[in-house]
Amino acid sequence: MIERRFKPGVEFLVESDAPGQPFSSFFEDEGETGYFYALDLRRAEDQIVDAVHIYNAASVIDRERDSSLAILWSDDGLKCALLINGYPHAAFDFGLRRGYCRTNFPIFKPSASDAWSTSDHSWSDEAVSWLK
Repeated sequence: MIERRFKPGVEFLVESDAPGQPFSSFFEDEGETGYFYALDLRRAEDQIVDAVHIYNAASVIDRERDSSLAILWSDDGLKCALLINGYPHAAFDFGLRRGYCRTNFPIFKPSASDAWSTSDHSWSDEAVSWLK
């Protein structure tokens, strides 16, 4: 588990590699928005396989306060979750090749050539049921 303190709207980056798998994830706040990314490290190019929107900094009510961000991985290294202040905001399932987030954004047109599902990022509590 990776855990860091940050303030929404202040540039911030944290990465976390999967245990025993060639996957990684990172969270980035570039000052205006926060996104969570999934990476497949087996790819020579275009390692980012998905990205999900977490927040617009201007819309975060308590952005002047420090927040806690954690990236957790399942024991098998196939699932990860992004928690802010202990609350799950996003998850990636590398086995299913699917991302989930509370904002269900972005939505891309389905592509026959892409094995990763990016046409639906809708939230499901099942995505983080392994956290319990």
